[in-house]
Amino acid sequence: MTRFQVIPAAYLLLTRGSGEDLEVLLQLRGPGTSYLPGHWASGAAGHVEYGESVFVAAAREAAEELAVGVEPADIVPLCAVQRTLPGCEDPVEQRADYFLTTRHWTGEPTIQEPSKCVELRWCRPSALPDPMVPHERVVLGLLAEGAVPPIVSIGF
Repeated sequence: MTRFQVIPAAYLLLTRGSGEDLEVLLQLRGPGTSYLPGHWASGAAGHVEYGESVFVAAAREAAEELAVGVEPADIVPLCAVQRTLPGCEDPVEQRADYFLTTRHWTGEPTIQEPSKCVELRWCRPSALPDPMVPHERVVLGLLAEGAVPPIVSIGF
């Protein structure tokens, strides 16, 4: 039997407000990205590098993509997402996504990679823009309902 690989990724949601006034920072993916350009997505996200914790990866992505400083200790787990494309045996489509939040950062979020991100916008999870990366819409929809389970499975 051959083992498959899982590609881990960290999604950091910068949040402000609470209850019905909760907002998350989203980015509009630009033409320079290979995955769903023209779709709205988490403000900062990316693969977890070898030897890196998901918390360190999320803080690194926030610095690289938004020019904000985030302390790993200020990051709070939201949920894990296990996802696949049904019928696809390509290991790259076996994903483990870690969604995290923070209310604490230094600096003002600004676009750092203009070919990969063309706009930043604060949005309520209950009023998301279209189109949105599908698995991220699922998580933010659950957040809007106030019922995010610890693990979400998509595509199984």
